[in-house]
Amino acid sequence: MTKLTKNQKLTQEKLEAGKLYTLTEAAGLVKEITKTRFDASVDIDVRLGVDPRKSNQMVRGVVSLPHGTGKETRVLVLCTPDMEEEAREAGADHVGLEDYVEKIKGGWTDIDVIITMPSVMGKIGQLGRILGPRGLMPNPKSGTVTMEIGKAVKEVKQGKIDFKVDKYGIVHASIGKVSFEPQKIVENAKEFISTIIKLKPASAKGTYMRTIFMSSTMSAGIKIDPKGIEE
Repeated sequence: MTKLTKNQKLTQEKLEAGKLYTLTEAAGLVKEITKTRFDASVDIDVRLGVDPRKSNQMVRGVVSLPHGTGKETRVLVLCTPDMEEEAREAGADHVGLEDYVEKIKGGWTDIDVIITMPSVMGKIGQLGRILGPRGLMPNPKSGTVTMEIGKAVKEVKQGKIDFKVDKYGIVHASIGKVSFEPQKIVENAKEFISTIIKLKPASAKGTYMRTIFMSSTMSAGIKIDPKGIEE
């Protein structure tokens, strides 16, 4: 019989098998059962009643978390020279065009988000094979292809994230850090979940919000009652 670790025993003591928790309860519990030496991320996984293989059931969107993600987001802005100063003033970590296109071709992807403008997408399109699999390809739907460069950079830095349902029908996102106060975790989670609800495809049949789990980087998942997300 496999011997349980100290943390596994703690989790068993704190989590009741089969119980559905409210967001408030889950936010408190995820802090209690996380014993990492680093400030772990708090994650939400939502399984939806959609078929991602059908284009009319694809769920994708953006959300601005009221308390941010707690993570320092590294932003690269690929733009023409006249927009570089605006990008830097807004807080972009890297700004340029041709030089960064070449760096990316060489394998450099040490960034979290790329923001660009419509007029230079032709140059960035050739990077699709590198950026696409890493989720870094700019997209107008996520607000990362825009003429409002400064505004886009500030939003990303303040906690704007984009999300997309995967092939299993699950939407996953990091919504904060374990060091956050429980109420901040709850408010971020509510904003994320309510945004997904608003994006329910008209063609989706049956139960839309099937399961919701909250966890940290190293913790077990805490199952949340979809009907009680306002609690």
